[in-house]
Amino acid sequence: MPPSIITVQSVGTQQQLVINPPEQGLTLQGNLTIPGDKSISHRALMFGAIALGETRIQGLLLGEDPRSTAHCLRAMGAQISELNAQEVIIQGVGLGNLEEPSAVLDAGNSGTTVRLMLGLLASHASRFFVISGDASLRSRPMSRVVKPLTEMGAKIWGRQRNSLAPLAIQGESLKAITYHSPIASAQVKSCVLLAGLMAEGNTTVVEPALSRDHSERMLEAFGANITTDPEAKSITIEGKPTLKGQTIVVPGDISSAAFWLVAAIIVPDSELVIENVGINPTRTGILEALERMEADITIENKQIIAGEPVADLRVRSGQLKGAEIGGDLIPRLIDEIPIIAVAAIFAQGKTIIKDAAELRVKESDRIAVMASQLSKMGANITERPDGLEINGGGELKGTELEAYNDHRVAMSCAIAALKAKGKTTINGAEAVAISYPDFFDSLRQICETQEI
Repeated sequence: MPPSIITVQSVGTQQQLVINPPEQGLTLQGNLTIPGDKSISHRALMFGAIALGETRIQGLLLGEDPRSTAHCLRAMGAQISELNAQEVIIQGVGLGNLEEPSAVLDAGNSGTTVRLMLGLLASHASRFFVISGDASLRSRPMSRVVKPLTEMGAKIWGRQRNSLAPLAIQGESLKAITYHSPIASAQVKSCVLLAGLMAEGNTTVVEPALSRDHSERMLEAFGANITTDPEAKSITIEGKPTLKGQTIVVPGDISSAAFWLVAAIIVPDSELVIENVGINPTRTGILEALERMEADITIENKQIIAGEPVADLRVRSGQLKGAEIGGDLIPRLIDEIPIIAVAAIFAQGKTIIKDAAELRVKESDRIAVMASQLSKMGANITERPDGLEINGGGELKGTELEAYNDHRVAMSCAIAALKAKGKTTINGAEAVAISYPDFFDSLRQICETQEI
């Protein structure tokens, strides 16, 4: 298989990913190891920084977003060793002991960094913080976390009525509250729980649907007193615990695995095994969605590592069926919807994705962007206010696409290009480094290409 199938080239400050499948098509075979889970990596760094003693993190994601979190924590006094996938060592400062930084905290492109960090910063009485990020991050809504923090007594200022970064925070002694979140969001929930760590009494978050629960699991491992009520969809944290450093093993990110699941399904005669993937039930919506679409996926070698369920995922090519995806499933696969849209193109019948308006305020407006980019390739896809309607069964043609500085858009378009006729060029493909720095190498690996 010639190396020209997958090429990466620099154009100014951007990278172009060029995919030119052979006329006879590809066959994808082999085993893949994927990067560490982004959500867990963020939390391991933050919780290690505010715990007492030493925290060791194995398998940390080395993407740009966790690097932004580490950069902010170092600026506030946490000692964090050089980031690597083998082991990162943190000497925590203890709860409530983050230092006032001398400069603006830079969260880069990471919404998780800003939203979770706000919960920590707001509770550090008598200290002042300013946090900002790149142009994309400065356009993303922050009122969803500013509102509950303000109810707890926080003082936060920002653009557009305190809804956009840069955000200035004057730390205060916060009060415990019960917050009924209007959206199911792990970032909102985690922000309030982190603020509750420093409040007197119990802080509770009630969600309309259960969101990913990595914060609850990990905070409990560090020593926090957490109570969950699945029926009430509520989580309660007791204030003023003693958090102690832990050893954290970060499983593979199921959001990254999703690209290879869909790739193997849509490319004929393919079979991939994706190893050591986190299968936390609050994150496996992608597996349920693909199961509805009659995908051939087998879960193998189940185990529990550091409190998180992990398994290998074996996926084989097959004919998908259209399905309706919405409701309580959406919070458990919100990041995977761009690649689900790609899967739907090759399904028989219609797929409707609904209740996903949250996609409009991600790194890009993912509803509009995926509709426009897949339409360029010839997909029969219609934008809806809260999702997408996709009529499957058509063929795609290679063309020039834009990533819009969105890592999941770039990778989803790359997987679609594997099944397109002719050459596809994806501009701005460097965005993949946010969550999957080795994506190009993995893509070459499964396409059996040589090093470039």
